[in-house]
Amino acid sequence: MNEKIKIVDALDRHIVLDRPVRRVVSLVPSITETLFGLGAGDRVVAVTEYCTHPPDGVANKEKAGGVKNPDIEKIARLKPDLVIANREENHKKHIEQLDELGIPFFVTYPRTVEQGIRMIRDLARLTDTMEKAEELIPSIEEAYRQTLEMVEKRGRRKVFCPIWKDPYMSINRDTYIHDVLRSVGGENIFAGSEDRYPRVSLEEIVEADPEVILLPDEPYRFTEDDLSDFTAHPEMAAVKNGEIHLIDGKMVTWYGPRIGAALTTLRELLIPR
Repeated sequence: MNEKIKIVDALDRHIVLDRPVRRVVSLVPSITETLFGLGAGDRVVAVTEYCTHPPDGVANKEKAGGVKNPDIEKIARLKPDLVIANREENHKKHIEQLDELGIPFFVTYPRTVEQGIRMIRDLARLTDTMEKAEELIPSIEEAYRQTLEMVEKRGRRKVFCPIWKDPYMSINRDTYIHDVLRSVGGENIFAGSEDRYPRVSLEEIVEADPEVILLPDEPYRFTEDDLSDFTAHPEMAAVKNGEIHLIDGKMVTWYGPRIGAALTTLRELLIPR
């Protein structure tokens, strides 16, 4: 007889399952990618409209609304063993609706790289794909270890990484993005803000004088058109040294199998040469 699966989610709920999940709905794009990476794609019965990876895997999956407005009635009709959500990306009211309908759910909330790696193991336990997880995770952990060693030897550089424009918004130390930047040699110039996602003025950015500016393409899609905001201030170190980079936003916002590649790419932009 198989042992029950016992696991604690981000809401400190003790989840007990009689068997690995066979029908799962994912309400988070990075979780959807992780489930497929673990070889559990055939268990996924529905995803959100924003779940785009892997393209071939999600193409024919049922769409259960958006991240912020999931179709709870459709999810109920699909009779999932488990719905996987995120404490920040999904609204509390929708999680409560799942609870009211008796639909099992598991809530994630990684705020550090280590927690992002741990989440892979949690999803593997839920889907009985630990063998695949142990193929994926060692290389990610090795990239993380190597990156931290490089930072310790070579130091850090001040970095500005916005997540929105009009107004500019950035991140404080209590965010996953901050920990990714910290891990790859960044000193987040707005780490000490009281707000998790502080609104900042261009004047404040210039005064903080970042050495590197990273402009991601999500959640706000920064493009070359946005570079002029910064190049108009040649006194900034990042402008003087040509260190303004347009990046794939998934490197700083998505956890899961892509963590290792994100670390190795970003450290080349941030760790002092």
